[in-house]
Amino acid sequence: MEFIIVSGISGAGKTSTLHAMEDIGFYCVDNIPPALLTTFYELCDKSADARMKNVAVVLDVRGGEVFDEFFKALTKLRKENRPYKILYLDANTDVLVRRFRATRRKHPLFTDSNLHSLSEAVNIERALLMKLKESADYLIDSSYLSSAQLKERITTLFLDSDTSALAVQCMSFGFKYGTPTEADLMFDVRCLPNPFYIADLKYKNGLDEPVREYVMKWEQSKGVLDRIIAFLDYSMPLYANEGKSQLVIAIGCTGGKHRSVALTQAVYNHLLNNHHKVSVHHRDIGKA
Repeated sequence: MEFIIVSGISGAGKTSTLHAMEDIGFYCVDNIPPALLTTFYELCDKSADARMKNVAVVLDVRGGEVFDEFFKALTKLRKENRPYKILYLDANTDVLVRRFRATRRKHPLFTDSNLHSLSEAVNIERALLMKLKESADYLIDSSYLSSAQLKERITTLFLDSDTSALAVQCMSFGFKYGTPTEADLMFDVRCLPNPFYIADLKYKNGLDEPVREYVMKWEQSKGVLDRIIAFLDYSMPLYANEGKSQLVIAIGCTGGKHRSVALTQAVYNHLLNNHHKVSVHHRDIGKA
């Protein structure tokens, strides 16, 4: 049985994640009381129902003070050698505030009369969940993901695959828009020749052949790519041996549109050709 515990910041996409997991065959339960987690696990584990082969449950701060029981339940599962994985959803505070305002939903901590703003509620929730985030097997920052992209990410992680395998995401980004908080490894390629200053290439991106050819024609670009690939080929088996479930490789340039896209796509193609469980996401490719 694959037992996935979905948690994270309110508004970061837990409901959308649960819907995506239902679509790929998981038996899903939303907002289960933490005190019932171990009992529910045991029932699923003993069930002869084929639907219980893959199970996902959402636990979060909507449970109020009883959320403290969550950590007790996780400790009990570990002591009983009952395997599980934690998927944690996060997003930056500004994005979360915009989402709550757009949907007019109430933040679950906003019942506290001492809170005066959405940002304050989000920051308190973030502090409450920090311990859980640090122990998560999978971390997804949905700040820059559409619903379709989030679903694609979930599908890549969990559809018809061994969740004990190392799931790799290759991500390009622009430093001018901020570094990705979920990155495990980050490479800065702003040292390479920039197509942005070539008139015919400025408004294209690293997926376009002329840009890719320009970026990769330089010896320094080939050298950087070769060294990134060599490091990954060496280190990824080490991460897998240590039991790591997810590895996010982020490659950044200034705007996240040319150099980082070209090199990220090259790294993705290399890993895919070597039969790794890998996806690719160009976070800032569509930005000005």
